[in-house]
Amino acid sequence: MRTNRRKFLGTAAAAAGAAVLSSKARGDEEKKLNLGLIGAGWYGNVDAHAALKAGGAEIAAVCDVDSAHLKKSADELEKAQGKRPQTFKLYQELLEAKGLDGVIIATPPQWHALIFIAALGKNLDVYCEKPLAYDVREGRAMVDAAKKAGRVVQVGFQRRQSKAYQAVKEFIDAGNAGRIVQVDAQIHYRAEPKDATPQDPPESLDWDLWCGPGPKIPYSPQVGHINWRLEKTSGHGHLVDWGIHLIDAVRKILGESAPKRVTAAGGLYYLRDKITTPDTLTAQFDFERCPVVWRHRIWGAGEYAPEASNGIFFYGEKATVFVSDDRWLVIPVGKGERVENKAGGDTGLEHMKEFLNAVRARKPAGCSIEDAYLSTTTVQLAMIAYETGLPVEWNAATEQITNNDAASKLLRREYREPYKHPWK
Repeated sequence: MRTNRRKFLGTAAAAAGAAVLSSKARGDEEKKLNLGLIGAGWYGNVDAHAALKAGGAEIAAVCDVDSAHLKKSADELEKAQGKRPQTFKLYQELLEAKGLDGVIIATPPQWHALIFIAALGKNLDVYCEKPLAYDVREGRAMVDAAKKAGRVVQVGFQRRQSKAYQAVKEFIDAGNAGRIVQVDAQIHYRAEPKDATPQDPPESLDWDLWCGPGPKIPYSPQVGHINWRLEKTSGHGHLVDWGIHLIDAVRKILGESAPKRVTAAGGLYYLRDKITTPDTLTAQFDFERCPVVWRHRIWGAGEYAPEASNGIFFYGEKATVFVSDDRWLVIPVGKGERVENKAGGDTGLEHMKEFLNAVRARKPAGCSIEDAYLSTTTVQLAMIAYETGLPVEWNAATEQITNNDAASKLLRREYREPYKHPWK
């Protein structure tokens, strides 16, 4: 077959063009994403190293209000990735750094809203740890900002990556457990509070800046690094900090949105004067499909059945299903034999991978801002019910508490001057 010169050159040019496009596509895929880490404490560094392990990412900048945390994180990241990240005390300065593609927000919750909205304003993608926000109205402002910005957002509900939880959803959706009548979720553990005596903060820590828009409370080791989770003005307690993972999992497995009514009761019985949130709590969330009961006790002897101290029971007409992070059991009604299933995997790594892949593909990540808002609002409503001592009736359409004026006031916390609350 004869091929004329013009046709040959045209074919060659097309092939060359295709090769260039293919090379460019490969280059885009291989381009490292430059991330900033804001909040370089324990879990912030876990997230940062998950991004490195996932591949195709580099931590280009780190921010923390504790200079000791900042140096330790930068040292470890330099060793892990072979390049030292830039370091900043102020998140505003980190957001001005050149070449960033996205940020990881791992500060205590009182800072989430302001940093999240500012990052979106710089056209950055965001991985934000749970809970989404400290108060309900912050969460709504964050959802609105994310919709307007159109950036990729992933919120740190890592248990969505659990093979056990995914399998249970499939099992229940297939009708194998029958109608689900009630759900019980619990995480019991023994808290070990640090010294709660007011004292001067470490010289490396800017305590005023750490408190940020929340009230400036006296410093103690118990309300500082890591232990802030059981402090009312920052972490807001065990349900909001850790239990939120299981409440989020229940919502996803049942396909629920927000509860219609929430009641809560408990108190500080053993850890009084050591922490400021309940060491014992029971909350009931009345969802459309069935009630969900949360319980925690963070003191006392070990569990009679320690294998069930962290997990969820789905009580169905045909079977009860128990699920925890790495396993799930089916207990049939009647005399059937119970079946246990193991499920492994690194949920934190997989959740970060999902975020990075979504950033590269310019598509939504698995844990949307709207869904994270619903799970965060759910546990915050329980704390409002606990703090007012009254049931909370929630209108999801209007996002209002309809029966309790005192509770309505707790949907939005006043910011400390000069900070401005983002919800109008």
